[in-house]
Amino acid sequence: MSGDPVFLRRTATGVTVEVRAQPRARRTALTCSGGALKAQVTAPAEDGKANAAVIELLAAAWKLPKSAFAVTRGATSRDKVLSIAGEPERLAARIMEWTRAAERDG
Repeated sequence: MSGDPVFLRRTATGVTVEVRAQPRARRTALTCSGGALKAQVTAPAEDGKANAAVIELLAAAWKLPKSAFAVTRGATSRDKVLSIAGEPERLAARIMEWTRAAERDG
């Protein structure tokens, strides 16, 4: 839909988000710049620890259950695609609200 962030795609069963992960970062942070979503996590990129940390970070930021998330592409890559199960309109609205706030806060 027009107005959605570049990293967000609506699907029949929810939404997918493209995220660039940075494991072993100094701090945990979720940022959006230039339409790209970047997740910095302190967890190492081994045994799925970074993926779990990225999901935890997104779930907390967007106030969604961790069980709604799944890594659908890029499990061993920095560039990931995650699916989020739920009502696409509601999910997109919540993520858009966060994106606007993140861009406004700098």
